[in-house]
Amino acid sequence: MNSIITKTYGVTPPISTVSATEAEIAMNEKLIEELKRQGSFESEEESQKRVEVLNKLQALAEEFVRSVSLQKSMAEVIARDAGGKIFTFGSYRLGVYSPGSDIDTLIVVPKHVTRENFFDVFEKLLRKRVELDEIACVPDAFVPIIKIKFSGISVDLICARLDIPQVPLSLTLDDKNLLRNLDEKDLRALNGTRVTDEILRLVPQPIVFKHALRAIKLWAQRRAIYSNVMGFPGGVAWAMLVARICQLYPNAISATIISKFFNILTKWSWPQPVMLKPIEDGPLQVRVWNPKLYPADRAHRMPIITPAYPSMCATHNISASTQKVIMSELKRGAALMDEIMIGKRPWEDLFIKHDFFLRYKYYLAVYASSKGTAEQQLKWSGLVESKLRQLVLKLEWIDSIELAHPFVKEFDQVHYCADEEEAKRVADGEQIATASTKEADLMKTVKAEENKEHGNKAAANGDAEKKAEDGTTTKLVVYTTTFFIGLEINLDPHHKQLDIQWPCKEFYEMCRSWPEYDEDINCICVRNIRNFNLPDYVFGEGEARPARQKKSKRKLADVEEYDQKRQRPTLIQA
Repeated sequence: MNSIITKTYGVTPPISTVSATEAEIAMNEKLIEELKRQGSFESEEESQKRVEVLNKLQALAEEFVRSVSLQKSMAEVIARDAGGKIFTFGSYRLGVYSPGSDIDTLIVVPKHVTRENFFDVFEKLLRKRVELDEIACVPDAFVPIIKIKFSGISVDLICARLDIPQVPLSLTLDDKNLLRNLDEKDLRALNGTRVTDEILRLVPQPIVFKHALRAIKLWAQRRAIYSNVMGFPGGVAWAMLVARICQLYPNAISATIISKFFNILTKWSWPQPVMLKPIEDGPLQVRVWNPKLYPADRAHRMPIITPAYPSMCATHNISASTQKVIMSELKRGAALMDEIMIGKRPWEDLFIKHDFFLRYKYYLAVYASSKGTAEQQLKWSGLVESKLRQLVLKLEWIDSIELAHPFVKEFDQVHYCADEEEAKRVADGEQIATASTKEADLMKTVKAEENKEHGNKAAANGDAEKKAEDGTTTKLVVYTTTFFIGLEINLDPHHKQLDIQWPCKEFYEMCRSWPEYDEDINCICVRNIRNFNLPDYVFGEGEARPARQKKSKRKLADVEEYDQKRQRPTLIQA
């Protein structure tokens, strides 16, 4: 029998140190059985494959540092001793990864290796490997990244340079002095690993934490509230919330932690921050989260503070609308858990899929499209996605809009068009009957385009070929990425028209200010869609779609699109 944990974890004493009852242990066993049924756990064979991939990437990291060192005229022995080490973070490091999950990987290099070397020398080393299936480089991202698929495993690679001459395999990132003389991008890259390691040190029972976090991650993903970029908590924020509940109930079992998670967070006095330990000072002249000093920090609605120096808010993207959605889902989860814990409902009910495309009467569809290559579309759609939260914030300023709820997943498609007119209509978000359309995997298409450029025509078949599904050659390929925002609207009875031209125009201008924007290639369009007109691809197999209601006195007229060239107003009319 495990000993009772009495140590205080976190910023307050525990609420309870009671151990699990027999009933709770039985409920916990049912939870783990359900997680297995839901496919949350990976097989030992698949996990071993991940280890092999990481070992190969470690060898590549050392070769990368050695190659750069030799290019900078260092002696062979010094170049070899310069080292280089990979660290993992995120779900893999926390031990809560599932089949198909990415491995978040950090490459730490010594001071003479630059970020430019990472996107030049290291990228070339990767491309030489036969294990490489796909690659996409995003050097302009908030945290510059290389996304790859290596031996069938998806890996997100970031790089950080330390102000030291060597990076040995024995290096750890615990010492705050290692952060000296680094730029902001290096600090952000290092933050993921440092935060993940600190979370694991701050939970009383790591196994209990991991099982509870698996369940909460699955719940948040199924309920479509798992996406930092869209204004919801991301993986690290959900991990910190679960860790805090573990600190408050250090001897509880995973099933109990999940129940307490919903019970406590529905009653939490936001914006009181969630912290796993007191905020620490450090050696850097950098900003640490402090609402007493910084007005921007006071504006955070649901602050969850990272435990590693320099402490930051992991949930600064949460808006008024996404907070309402999160709280609604937490209350729904709490009600379900009350019944699950007494045996009235099965665990599977907690993981029922979201109803986003059935929930609202009105939706905005944001179409980001490119007439260029899949790689150009990958960059353009990423830029539009990063700005989408700003559109949500601007929509919230309109009195008649009570809620602007962004969906966490984008929909990629490739369209084969007969002429420029058809391509333009596709870019403007119109469903063209004559255009051949299919779902796109932009990462795979980028790889196919690269293979085609190198003369590997066999690997370039499929999306990169400008052919329609019926085999006829077409003139133009248009890639589209569509994002959806659900709108909860309360129109004034005396003014039955909602004009959202201003937020759409501002959003369009933000996107167009992108340095790589090309009006001949890139297009951004916002359209209003009634629920019964949503495209088929947003619904799963066998899912019922909203039916058009019979005409009534409050019949809704069609909505004028927001057109980037004509800049006509976007209207919702009643």
